[in-house]
Amino acid sequence: MQTRWGAIFALWFAGLCAAGQFAKVGVIFQELAAIWPEAGTRLGLVVSVVGAVGIVFGTTAGLIVARAGARRIIIGALVAGAGLSALQCLGLPLGLMIASRVAEGFAHLAIVVAGPVLIAGGAAPRDQAAAMTLWSTFFGLAFAVTAFFGLPFAQAHGASALWAVHAGLMLVAAALLALVLPRETILPAPPLQPGTVLRDHLAIYASPRIAAPALGFVFYTMIFVAALTLVPGLVEPRLRGLTAAVMPLLSIASSLGLGVQFTRRIGAVRTAQIGFAVGALAAAGWAVTSGVAQVGAAFLLSAGLGFVQGASFAAIPELNDTPATRAQAAGAIAQLGNVGTTLGTPLLLALTAAMGPQAIAAFSLPLCLGGIAMHLWLSRRRARA
Repeated sequence: MQTRWGAIFALWFAGLCAAGQFAKVGVIFQELAAIWPEAGTRLGLVVSVVGAVGIVFGTTAGLIVARAGARRIIIGALVAGAGLSALQCLGLPLGLMIASRVAEGFAHLAIVVAGPVLIAGGAAPRDQAAAMTLWSTFFGLAFAVTAFFGLPFAQAHGASALWAVHAGLMLVAAALLALVLPRETILPAPPLQPGTVLRDHLAIYASPRIAAPALGFVFYTMIFVAALTLVPGLVEPRLRGLTAAVMPLLSIASSLGLGVQFTRRIGAVRTAQIGFAVGALAAAGWAVTSGVAQVGAAFLLSAGLGFVQGASFAAIPELNDTPATRAQAAGAIAQLGNVGTTLGTPLLLALTAAMGPQAIAAFSLPLCLGGIAMHLWLSRRRARA
């Protein structure tokens, strides 16, 4: 089998568009207050409700993709996402905007669950680590691109103009995938019913293969977004800009560089454990340093977590060999990833208020050790099975 790199890059572009559903409001959040001045704390819902859909329905989405077919789901979700972005350009009142964002959450979830399934299916075994690691970069890269290009564009032309561009990009992604993805054969499966959904959820999280990528990934997401958000504000003022710019880029670079090489040679699970070990070392270093050395510890933390980021997605096809189980594993990653992202920042913020900068070490070190322990436990379960 030859790797279909054209299709893989088209899927990665679709992932960037999906991450743009967060970035298009998160990056310009301060500008949104001028659009809805009466919103108050409800303005936060414009950002958060998209992730809330993933928390509730992530694993269910994996079950649906396994039954309906990943190609059909991802193209339909991109078209729906484009329509919702176009609708948001019309200057909706806040209530309708939040409702549209809930709908957008379902489109986002469909893309991020179907994408890994299609990438794993389009990559030869020797290239799966690189292809899945490439996919894993979509979220951070989309935020970086939106911050660099989208924020000044929105400040110059308005939020609606940015959302119109996003709608157009979603349609381009849908058209590309319709051209490059082969049609798939959908095998018959029993319909989803409440009892079936609950039983399938329990089976997914009981499986040391299907659940393993997600059960490790949740430790990563709790740390990573919280650290990106709060670490720059805890270093010396002269180093804040450098820290904020370098941390996400270093994570992507380590994931695509050494992370891919480690995954090819020792496997995704061991690479994730090494990443957590590097993160634990960095957290300990943060606790005993200050100034430039502390920024170095933050950079090491990002580099280590970059290993975990790519390896977690690479573990989906490494541990699961059918499209159905890969879809279920991707759904679990979406669900627990959103749980970690949602909980991590407020927990670290509360610790920071109580402990100051030392909260970074107190928060990150146990989670890194927990990620290593989780993968050790699941590996032993797989060995006994």
